[in-house]
Amino acid sequence: KPQVHTAFIRGVGANRIYAGQMAVLGRSSVGPIIQQMWNQEKDHLKKFSELMVAYRVRPTVLLPFWNVAGFVLGAGSALLGKKGAMACTVAVEESISEHYNNQIRTLVEEDPEIYKELLQVIKQFRDDEREHHDIGIEHDAEATPAYSVLKTAIQLGCKAAIFLSERI
Repeated sequence: KPQVHTAFIRGVGANRIYAGQMAVLGRSSVGPIIQQMWNQEKDHLKKFSELMVAYRVRPTVLLPFWNVAGFVLGAGSALLGKKGAMACTVAVEESISEHYNNQIRTLVEEDPEIYKELLQVIKQFRDDEREHHDIGIEHDAEATPAYSVLKTAIQLGCKAAIFLSERI
């Protein structure tokens, strides 16, 4: 159940980040790339919404806050330009991939047969996130001014969001 809950929260955040990026850069040369990644995130969120119902997991009360925070992060990074948006994508997708890997390890340790379907879903979505990460790198994310500082700040924010959402 915690895996479904945090995956849902990540899905909401990623959707709102891409919505913010599209609001700023939707008509730019990276607009179609952002839209493609956003479409995959919409599919992820849809699946985890279904799993929330199936596993009878309630969303966090912080959901309205994460909706706004995700959009602000997406739009804010896009206001830094294409490279800034891609730096945000790299930071977020790297964090999400790491978290998915942790969830996969936990489910395998608990019972890989019981969680067979969930493991397949998480592995596929993790691979999608890795692809998004690589797209960000290919589009000069690392050339963003103060890239390492921006990346670290975004990743700390992602970890804090997951930590809080799991407890509230």
